[in-house]
Amino acid sequence: MKQISMLFITNRVLEQGLTPLPESGSDFRLSRSINFVLDNNQAEQSFYCCQRIGPGNYIEIGSANLFDRLKVLEADQLLFFIHGFSTLPEQALEQTERLQRLIDALRQIGLRDSVKNPKVVVVPLIWPCDNSFGKVKDYFDDQKSADASGTAYMRLLQKFLAWREENSTLENPCLKRVNILSYSMGNRVLRSALNLSVKYYPQNSVALLFRNVFMAAADVANESLEPGNEGSMIPPMSRNVVVYHAADDLALRASKVANVNVSSAAGSRRLGHTGPGKMDKVPRNVYAIDCDDFNNQYDSPLGHTYFLEDPQTGDAGLLLRHAWACMRTGRVPVTPSAFPTSRIEILNDQQQI
Repeated sequence: MKQISMLFITNRVLEQGLTPLPESGSDFRLSRSINFVLDNNQAEQSFYCCQRIGPGNYIEIGSANLFDRLKVLEADQLLFFIHGFSTLPEQALEQTERLQRLIDALRQIGLRDSVKNPKVVVVPLIWPCDNSFGKVKDYFDDQKSADASGTAYMRLLQKFLAWREENSTLENPCLKRVNILSYSMGNRVLRSALNLSVKYYPQNSVALLFRNVFMAAADVANESLEPGNEGSMIPPMSRNVVVYHAADDLALRASKVANVNVSSAAGSRRLGHTGPGKMDKVPRNVYAIDCDDFNNQYDSPLGHTYFLEDPQTGDAGLLLRHAWACMRTGRVPVTPSAFPTSRIEILNDQQQI
């Protein structure tokens, strides 16, 4: 199968060191080969804008080049993907490649049926997971790295906003819609980046930046999206926040025990396990989607990695098909229900895909 060349952004330590500065007055356009220092999971405060040519073959192109390329891409929407814990760069890039192929296949189905189908390009954000042995040690090391990565991605967000201000005019606007899919512990990276943006750039704190934020199997506390809590800035900065959760996600059951609430000595219930703790406490643009019917069919026995394909068919799974419908329409499909959460509709009707 042909490899997909892709743009990506990372705050991992590079063997080549920090991005070189251009000489004064020069027309410098960065392009240098890079390698990751996999044994160093320090979260850099700098971020690096890069391109993957093929497996293990990466170049740094710089933020100006990356933003310019995103603007001229033949795409209607961008989907930034934040991977989960214990994931090394090439694994994250392979996940992104699968994600891109599945979304492209959904678009082709829609094109045959003459329905509205945006072209979506996936751009991964690669944060530094641990390369050591032992899942327990990895887990707590990765928590620290995820939280510390917020600084780099806060800087990325603000640099992008400044670039958009300078480069998007009435004559030449940048019209691409921006979505985020954050998976598992990647939601800590998202939460930290937006919190720091609000702290240091309050003038941008109420901007509606994202069309959809998809929080899949989120390894953060289930009250995170409530006002006053660490994730409370995610809903105001998004049109839709879609929380995918499953009660039999065994990875998040273990996470609940690991994340002890000091004040009560009880485990901290996870957003991806239960959905929001109290739906009446979160903003109305937060949707809780119960994936309990299929998560273990897609990822047995843990039931945690269920955002990609259906392993029986190889096609996009129900979560991804639901996210695709959100990107396609800007609205969140839910089944009528008297309960505070909704189960994903089985999208057999091609018109809904």
